This record gives sequence, C-alpha cells and structure tokens, in this order.
Amino acid sequence: MSVLSGKKILLGITGGIAAYKTPLIIRLLKSVKAEVRVVMTPAAKDFVTPLTLSTLSGNPVLSNFTESQKDNPVWNDHVELGKWADLFILAPTTSNTLSAMVNAKCNNLLIATYLSCKSKVYIAPAMDLDMYAHPANQFNLEKLKSRGNKILPVGEGFLASGLHGKGRMLEPEEIIQWVEKDILESLPLNGKKVLITAGPTYEPIDPVRFIGNHSSGKMGFALAEQAVKLGAEVILITGPSSITTTYKMQIINVVTSEEMFIRVKNIFNKIDFALAAAAVADFKPKEPNHLKIKKDIDLSTIKLEPTQDILAWMGKNKSHQFILGFALETNDEIKNAISKLKSKNLDAIVMNSLKNSGAGFSGDTNKVSYITRDEIIIPFELKLKDQVAIDIFTEILKHV
Repeated sequence: MSVLSGKKILLGITGGIAAYKTPLIIRLLKSVKAEVRVVMTPAAKDFVTPLTLSTLSGNPVLSNFTESQKDNPVWNDHVELGKWADLFILAPTTSNTLSAMVNAKCNNLLIATYLSCKSKVYIAPAMDLDMYAHPANQFNLEKLKSRGNKILPVGEGFLASGLHGKGRMLEPEEIIQWVEKDILESLPLNGKKVLITAGPTYEPIDPVRFIGNHSSGKMGFALAEQAVKLGAEVILITGPSSITTTYKMQIINVVTSEEMFIRVKNIFNKIDFALAAAAVADFKPKEPNHLKIKKDIDLSTIKLEPTQDILAWMGKNKSHQFILGFALETNDEIKNAISKLKSKNLDAIVMNSLKNSGAGFSGDTNKVSYITRDEIIIPFELKLKDQVAIDIFTEILKHV
C-alpha cells in the first residue's frame, strides 16, 4: 500500500502546456486510494477542462473566488481548502505562478490557497529551458525551497517550443514516485525493521484438537499496519488468524509456539523493534497423540509442559532492540504487568484487563495502559484497535 493511501491531496494546476498530463496524476492518486481535490488557475482551463478533472477526482474543481449557485454568488473558501489538505501538489507550476508564490501576489484562488496551506507543498516546475535556467526563476525556486516547499526536479527532452533541454514537467508517474519517496524518507521508522507477533498459537492434543485461546490477531495486525505507515520494514509472524491486510509487509504464518519461536529466533538479530502482541500458549501437551483420540477412551488427564517463553528469550538476548510486551490480566493488573516488564527485561509493556468491557480478545476495540521501563503508567481510553496502535507507537517513539 502506498504512503499516499488515505491522504487528502490537493492538486494545483497552472496555465502551462503540461497541464494536459494532470488527469493521469489524478488517476494515479485515486488508484492508491488517495482523496483528491483540484484547484486551478483560470489560464489552466485553456489546456485541460474542469469537467475532465472533476470526473476523475470525484470532486468539484475550483478556479475562482466565487461561483454562482441559483443566481447567487458563493465564496470558495481557500482557507478551508488549505486546512483540508494533507499535502499540496502544484503541477505544472509556471514561471508566473512561481513569482506569485514567492511574493504572495494573491491574484487567484490557487495562490490564496497556497498562502493558507499548512501542509507539505510539492512544486513541479514546467517551462522552456531558457526560462527555467533564468536567474530570476532559479532565485524563486531557491526562495521557495528555503521556506520549506519541496521542489521537484525537471525533466529533460523536447519542449513545447521545439527546443531540447531541461524544463519540462516530470511525467505523472515520476511525480508520484518522487512524492512517495520524499514522504517515506521523512517518516520516523524509515530504514527500521519491526518484528510483530500476532494471534494465538495452537498446541496440538491430537491431529484435530488443540489448546488455544480466543486471540483474533486484530491488535497485532493493527500494529503492523501502523508500523508500515510510519515507514518501517515490517515482519509479521502470526498464528492462525482470519485477518488479512493490503499493507506491504512480510507475513510469516505459524501454528504452534515452537514454530513462532524458531521464526523469531532466526530474524531477531536483524530487527530494531519487537512488539510481542501474540497470545502465545503457556503450556502444550507433552505427548500429542498421533491419532485422533476417540470419545469412548477414558481420557482423564492431559500431561502438559511449558512452552518456550519467546518474550523472555528476546529480553535475555537483546542488544540494540527495543522490546514491547503485552499483558492481558484479570487481577492486580498493574502489579502483574510491571512484574512481567521487569522479569523479562522489556523496554515497555502494554497492559489491558479482561475486567474492562470492550477490551481484550476478538473485539475491534481495546483499552490499554502503556507502562515504561521506569514504571511510568500512561492510560488510554477505550478505542478502536487501529487507534490504539497509533497511541502505542506514539509512546514508543517518545522513548527511543
């Protein structure tokens, strides 16, 4: 899944010949499930129609400060537009618009929106080679860059004038790739490897029966997806679960605690963060039956033995890794969670209680407290698990 997925993206189009390529920019943004709105200068309409842009974006296209509805003028709120956007892409950006942006010459809706915008702004210049190379335009580009705007490079090739050189707008695919790369590089977990365990483990009694629990894997998957959003390379080791994801990550499916342990051990030295959200069984049958146990057999006991304590192993063998554990408790919740935090040499632990309605296994919500190594307790209200994942990573990033 793209880092642009779910983003609110404002596309600004100015009056250059490259505006004819902007419908493809919209199509590419929509294909990664971004929400797109378009603001254009009046001159841009000479190169691409608002009808085309509104059809592709699914939103009205704005180009003037006011428009008429039932013979009455209605104000197009550039302040609202600027606040709405998660990022603003100006493509193409002409010499005239560059100058207006630098000097706050608010003579059209696009410039007014730019001056109201608080999000990242990406500028894709487009002009003839001598115009692009002119010291005035180079000065304006450097000025805009110094103010925090992102300036995309220009392409080289045949221009509308018939000349060959630098100045043409990047192709739509290149613009999207450039923006994605820039966003990814700015994310706090870019370049980091995050291991997450999720779901239950099934410890076989015989070929058809097992010891397990009610874990669905929802919390682990939510954490994995949030880690991807923060730029991490994610390895998700999951026990049996019906949860799926469209996010880009490596998923390793296991069944038993022993399988999960082997997988964790094999990659542990390569990861930077380990979030142990899996509900690993504490015990397993000592001698699983190789044949199905018949109902008429007098089976009064099943001999059990402890499973490998994966979390304790990670705590004992960590070097540079940040390790987060989870504690689902039914009594003395904080005391038991802190005891687990200390005994397993964790960096933090997330505690939740089965006493809290809406928390725990299977459901879509959870109510947790984040406890640091220094025993600082940060409680959170009942939330959807994807929101809980945001809270957890927010705390992790404060302490690393």
